[in-house]
Amino acid sequence: MDYKNLTFRISAGCDRGLCRRGIGRQDKQLNTYDWLADVPGNAEGTDLVEVQFKNTRKGYYHNVNNLDLRKGDIVAVEANPGHDIGVVTLTGELVKLQLKKANLKSADDIRRIYRLAKPVDMEKYEEAKSREHGTMIQSRQIAKDLGLDMKIGDVEYQGDGNKAIFYYIADERVDFRQLIKVLAETFHVRIEMKQIGARQEAGRIGGTGPCGRELCCATWMKNFISVSTNAARFQDISLNPQKLAGMCAKLKCCLNYEVDSYMEAGRMLPPKDVILQTLDSDYFFLKADILAGLVTYSTDKRAAVNLVTITAERAKEIIELNKQGQKPESLLEEGFANEDEHPKDLLEDDISRFDKSKKKKKKRKAKADATESTPAVKEKKKDETTATEPKRPQQAKGKPQQPKAPKGELQREGAKQQPKGNKNRKNRPNNGQEGSAAPAQDTGKKPNSNE
Repeated sequence: MDYKNLTFRISAGCDRGLCRRGIGRQDKQLNTYDWLADVPGNAEGTDLVEVQFKNTRKGYYHNVNNLDLRKGDIVAVEANPGHDIGVVTLTGELVKLQLKKANLKSADDIRRIYRLAKPVDMEKYEEAKSREHGTMIQSRQIAKDLGLDMKIGDVEYQGDGNKAIFYYIADERVDFRQLIKVLAETFHVRIEMKQIGARQEAGRIGGTGPCGRELCCATWMKNFISVSTNAARFQDISLNPQKLAGMCAKLKCCLNYEVDSYMEAGRMLPPKDVILQTLDSDYFFLKADILAGLVTYSTDKRAAVNLVTITAERAKEIIELNKQGQKPESLLEEGFANEDEHPKDLLEDDISRFDKSKKKKKKRKAKADATESTPAVKEKKKDETTATEPKRPQQAKGKPQQPKAPKGELQREGAKQQPKGNKNRKNRPNNGQEGSAAPAQDTGKKPNSNE
């Protein structure tokens, strides 16, 4: 409970009753709506008052001093030993019904309310609450040193600091007599041990569930109902322990929320073991949409082949015809389409993300670079390069091969190379010049005797 600034609230003389400072988040879990709050004389019909303490602990007390109590008042109540501090959550006739629900048969369990909390009481209370976390951590280490197979999940100090309640979880029975002695010597308070389950621990600690909302056991659930795997079977949920388990490692409580609706709708479906016979083939049950009332059949008993989806009413009609020895032409009826002909989203194939293609390219490039850097790939590339190089022609034995003259040059034995002549001039003889391999034309003139 959020008791910050409550000392200032009480000393300043603020209006009593339900307010945001008087009740915090944790009061919502066990909070009871008072339907008779505006009925005249409701609070005067009984002196019973419901008081809530830390997390999920509640108590019922007699208002022997006839105090004018309202929902949200902080009161000091009788405890053993000393007194405790709590918040009034319910007054009037509804408290009697809550007593029956809590199954309190002995009158000794109903104690009395002393007074409205004073600033001195709130100071002691805040001092005691500040020691809870450190006490829990230290007590866990003590239990570990003693070799006890248990987990201390929470510690709650009494309002006056004279008593501490240790909430623990254990799969088997634990002998914690030695633990109580060590805890009493260490913290110098009266020790009380209370065993809780995994669901109760999750409700006390709180958290966020897979649905993205705060845990139901930490907000509004008051009683825990047993959950079995049959609830998942009725709803056609995959029996995957990781998906069915909640934060407490037990089956999710929300599996029971819709199971009644699924069971009622499941009665309208045809039996799963019945084979539908038609003129073209026999059809076996494959799957069903329970809430929509649609059943899908396949021509193969073990695989999804030639799927046909029909309504539960149509399936029952075919079953009745088969009992009479008649076989319809097909499962489909006019006005009903096959599963493959259902309308599809037009934007399903058009929407794409640009960053995905970039990421894929980067991944491929990084993968290729990493692959090329390996020694095996480098050796393979080296072998491929050697294999693809052109082979040089082998020389014949005993006959040395003369090197070929480069293209466009004339090599003549014993002749010296002359400077290049002008190729554009006509009727000029080729005097061993480069760039002309054609024979000299006979123009009627005497050739030059320069050779």
